[in-house]
Amino acid sequence: MDGKMLARLAAIVFVAIAITASLIEMSRKNEAVPVLTAPVAPSASDPLRTDLRRCQQMGRAALDDEDCLATWQQTRDRFLGRDTRTSEAR
Repeated sequence: MDGKMLARLAAIVFVAIAITASLIEMSRKNEAVPVLTAPVAPSASDPLRTDLRRCQQMGRAALDDEDCLATWQQTRDRFLGRDTRTSEAR
């Protein structure tokens, strides 16, 4: 075999592999790609969120602030799904 014939054979094999790979990819079922949406911004009218922001900005001083401690307790209760009426009796 001379060089030209070998190059043509390599090109044909390459094209055959490319066509086969394309056909396999096209025959696959189109799987739905999950669409990621941006989280919804919380309402600015939530007083608990406003208090949490204030406590966050206070830094370490918030550890001694009674209002911040109560706010954190309300947040925990909301997160854990506790009834706030029973947690106030503690």
